[in-house]
Amino acid sequence: MHGQGTSLRTYVLTRLGLAVVTVWILLTLVFLLMRVAPGDPISAALGGHVSQQELAKRRHEAGYDKPIPQQYVEYMGDALTGNLGTTLTDHRTIGSILAENGTATLELSIAAFIVALAVGIPIGVLAGRFRDTPIDVGGRLFGIVVYAAPVFFTGYLAQLLFGSVLGWLPTSGRASPITEFTLDKTTHLYVIDTVITANWTAFWDVIKHLILPAATLGLLISGIMIRLVRVNLLQTMKGDYVEAARARGISERRVVMSHAFRNALVPVVTVAGLQFAILLGGAILTEETFNWPGIGGELVRYLDNRDYIAVQGIITVFAIAVVLISVLIDIINAFIDPRVRYQ
Repeated sequence: MHGQGTSLRTYVLTRLGLAVVTVWILLTLVFLLMRVAPGDPISAALGGHVSQQELAKRRHEAGYDKPIPQQYVEYMGDALTGNLGTTLTDHRTIGSILAENGTATLELSIAAFIVALAVGIPIGVLAGRFRDTPIDVGGRLFGIVVYAAPVFFTGYLAQLLFGSVLGWLPTSGRASPITEFTLDKTTHLYVIDTVITANWTAFWDVIKHLILPAATLGLLISGIMIRLVRVNLLQTMKGDYVEAARARGISERRVVMSHAFRNALVPVVTVAGLQFAILLGGAILTEETFNWPGIGGELVRYLDNRDYIAVQGIITVFAIAVVLISVLIDIINAFIDPRVRYQ
């Protein structure tokens, strides 16, 4: 038992060490890519819009007139302290963009991920257990349809049906104007903020605004989960340990859930975690369809305005988030399947 604990601890420490190296490499690549093009981000974004004197002043303030090695050291130092700069076009700090727009995407991503798991895993398990039956065919067909349907088209249909025709749910924004005005935005995660302040009227308003975009995006991801769970469950159900469990008289339901499903979880957790990382990158089409003020739309806007300071900061945060999620996936897999620790 002690050896197993030591092995897990070594595995976790190794993955954390590799994560630090990966983050350093990513930060270095972002720094170099932003400086490969001729000139500098300040000139690219503001050239022709301000005088040469103002341009030189902005370059000096941003440190782009310093030697590249000095810029690199300062960039890495700022990244370590969380200072990722200020945008050129609207003078917002990257931290404020993440606090306002990043949390909107995070909240949508978490809700959509919950929908994907709640829909994808049960249907995938049922499809795998009742292979080649109407349940299996229906589950696979549902997965194909929800994955193939364009997310903006599904979103528009949902808005038309549940918003315009039935009038059950709002079709845009994170909350009603009154809630936005009165909400105490402590974490900028509206669901959490309403719970902290016990403002249940605002809580239900926020939930209603969250349902349609989360369901639209979550159903898209659930299509991947259904196929993944089904395929891996069918593979693990062919194992000798499953046949041995059946021979001992264990019920089929327990065989599927306690033996086959658990061993099928490692690839499921890996893909699910990566899908969540993709969601954090900004579900742009969903955010645009539902007028959701997320980070994806902001990134596109800054790219259009050639605001490379903003782009550099947002991409840096994305890269770090993906690395951290990858490490978390590895650790969860090590807990689920001890064999992962020795690979």
